[in-house]
Amino acid sequence: MYQIKTYNAIAKEGLAEFGDNYRINQTDDPDAYLIRSVDLHEHEFPKNLKAIARCGAGFNNIPLDKALENGTVVFNTPGGNANAVKELVLASMIIASRNIIAAANWSANAKPGADITLRTEKEKTSFNGTELLGKTVAVIGLGHVGSLVANSCLDLGMKVVGYDPYLTVDAAWRLSEQIKRADTIADAVKDA
Repeated sequence: MYQIKTYNAIAKEGLAEFGDNYRINQTDDPDAYLIRSVDLHEHEFPKNLKAIARCGAGFNNIPLDKALENGTVVFNTPGGNANAVKELVLASMIIASRNIIAAANWSANAKPGADITLRTEKEKTSFNGTELLGKTVAVIGLGHVGSLVANSCLDLGMKVVGYDPYLTVDAAWRLSEQIKRADTIADAVKDA
């Protein structure tokens, strides 16, 4: 029976995948940690700790040297949340270009009344935004998230310029051939 201690909120659907040979959060002497963003740099690792699994990319919140001294294997899940991050990037682009927050705030604060239709018609032009269609976007970094963002921007009808001096072969295979390659950051943003 393996004991797993979780930090942060870990999806119940994911925890359900462990099955009968695992117990979640039932001991102070776990075999493994399952973490997201908790900072373990000041944390004392139990001698029994065999593994730390980070649900996300990077290891900046895990003291790798301390884990090595303890004999604890550390691994992460790069790309595990890439689609969610891509969606947030795209939502931010749309919100910013279409003035959605200002329009929603106006709507929330509009006084009700018989003339609401007339006031809405009069005020709506102050929330005009611009379409993303035809715009140029520079995507700096074309790893898991960047490649998804770049390809989705193409799907939205945007022109995409990408810059990544460390582009891997696997990442390159994920990119559309329509993405223009920039040799420097300055080249990537000059028309964006």
